[in-house]
Amino acid sequence: MKDKRILVTGAAGFIGSNLVECLIKENYVVGLDNLSSGKVKNIEEFQSSKNFTFKKIDVNDNDALKREMDGIDIVFHLSANADVRKGFDDSTVDFRENVQGTHSVLEAMREKDVKEIIFSSTSAVYGIADVIPTPELYGPLKPISHYGASKLAAEAFIFSFSSNYGFKSSIFRFANVVGKKGTHGAIADFIEKLAMNKKTLDVLGDGTQKKSYIYVDDCVNGIIALHGKEDGLFNLGTRGRTSVTQIAELTVARYSPGAKISYVGGPGGAGWVGDIKFAGLDITKALRNGWRYEIDSTDAVKKAIVDAGVSR
Repeated sequence: MKDKRILVTGAAGFIGSNLVECLIKENYVVGLDNLSSGKVKNIEEFQSSKNFTFKKIDVNDNDALKREMDGIDIVFHLSANADVRKGFDDSTVDFRENVQGTHSVLEAMREKDVKEIIFSSTSAVYGIADVIPTPELYGPLKPISHYGASKLAAEAFIFSFSSNYGFKSSIFRFANVVGKKGTHGAIADFIEKLAMNKKTLDVLGDGTQKKSYIYVDDCVNGIIALHGKEDGLFNLGTRGRTSVTQIAELTVARYSPGAKISYVGGPGGAGWVGDIKFAGLDITKALRNGWRYEIDSTDAVKKAIVDAGVSR
C-alpha cells in the first residue's frame, strides 16, 4: 500500500492510531474520530507529519463525512464502540455506533464514488462456537453480545453495498488485540484494579476463560498484507491461547508482586453477560495468503503488560 489517499475512522483509538502510524510512512492519511473513546495523545506524534490530517468528526455526521471523502482511495473503517460490557447497560450504543456508523460510512462512500473499504470486525460474531479454532465459514453465526451482533450486521451491510455498488471490501475478524495504547480489556482492567488495591486483584469469572491474543503490530500488518485477497474475509489471531489466570498472574508479577488473586465469578464462569469463555480462530486462510504473526498469544500479553506500564 503506497501513494494512496486513505481515510481512517477511529484514528485516535487503540488500533486506529497504530494503523495510522504504519500508513503515513508511504500514504496520505485523513484521520477521523469523535474522541468519545479515542485520545488526542494517541495521534499527537503524527500531527506534524505532512502525510496526516486529523478531523474531529462523528461518522454518523454524514454531511461532514462526505466532505472528507473527496479524493479518497481507500477507507479503513475502525470507528466503533469497542467496550462489549457497555452495550449491556445501553442496548442502543452498539446499534448507533457500529451499525448506523457503518451505514453512514458506506453511504458517504457511495455518494463520493469511493470504491474500497477495509473493516475491523471481531471474533465475537461467532458467538459460542462448537468448533475451535473457528474458521471463517463456521455457522450459523449466533453472537451473544450486542457488540458481536452489531459487528455482524455491519459486515452484512458491507457485503450488500459491495454487491450493489461495486465496492471492493475486506473484512477482518480480530482475536483479542493487545499492545501499545491499549485502553480496555483484561490487562488494562487488572492494572487499574491493582493501582487501587495493591493486595488483592479481583478477577471476573473463574479464571479458566481462554482466548487467543494478537499483538497490535501483527494485527495492523495483517490488515495491510491481506486486504483484497481471496474473498476478502479473514480471521486475524494467533494459534496460541492464553487463560485469564495467566494474564492475572503476569500482571500481578509486574505491578504488585505478592498480591492475592480472587475470582469473583460470573455467568457460567465467564466474566460477564455476553463474554465468550473460550475462543480461538482458525487462521489457515491468512497464513495461506502469506501473512505471518511474529508474537504468539501469551508473549503478546506479556509485551502488552510491559507496554501499559511505559504509557502510564
